[in-house]
Amino acid sequence: MKFISWNVNGLRAVVKKNFMEFFEQQDADFFCIQETKLQAGQIEMTLPGYHQYWNYAERKGYSGTAIFTKHEPLSVAYGMGVAEHDQEGRLITLEYKDFYLLTCYTPNSQNQLKRLDYRMSWEDAFLSYISTLNQKKPVIFCGDLNVAHEPIDLKNDKTNHHNAGFSDEERGKFSQLLAAGFTDSFRYFYPDQVTYSWWSYRFNARKNNAGWRIDYFVAANQLQPKLADAEILTDVLGSDHCPVLLLTKPELEA
Repeated sequence: MKFISWNVNGLRAVVKKNFMEFFEQQDADFFCIQETKLQAGQIEMTLPGYHQYWNYAERKGYSGTAIFTKHEPLSVAYGMGVAEHDQEGRLITLEYKDFYLLTCYTPNSQNQLKRLDYRMSWEDAFLSYISTLNQKKPVIFCGDLNVAHEPIDLKNDKTNHHNAGFSDEERGKFSQLLAAGFTDSFRYFYPDQVTYSWWSYRFNARKNNAGWRIDYFVAANQLQPKLADAEILTDVLGSDHCPVLLLTKPELEA
């Protein structure tokens, strides 16, 4: 099966560019998006053959996630059941026969790490949530996780050491999550490859490939034998992020 995740940084904006062309070309089983930046009724997506699931932020024009899938799930959940973390439309969970699939838009710690305490609270709640799910059946989650895990995952690691997305605290939480039984799929296949998924709109960052790898597919360790490949689709424009992709072997069934 083919899974795609993309932080579109405003779905209405990217639909005016290349979104539908890319969507149709990829013909993915699961297409997860983050940062939709809209409310119910603000866009009409005609996607024949796909079920649509949306989670909107209470704040207008902010955050938001969606999943478009060819496979109708056994169940759907929005948020993680923690009121503090379920106001911004950041999480959708679909249950299938062999696995859970989550799209996730992790909160940004913001300039001078002013939202770091909230981010740490989110990280703890999210790990508890996926660990509970993982005890029932394996979890696959994807999205903009707003962390570059290791120095290889961003262009300027030294100058960004204490900035949002590359603070010791955020990186430590991601290490803790992986240690709890999860696999960063891109690093599983490509431990030494330097490829980024996000570039600032400033300083010609994308042209100069001064980017960060902050978009992921993460899978429960027990799914490793069923993973086929992971890619970062750097040629796809339309957002400050590019899509990321996961391929699984036929033995993983929805």
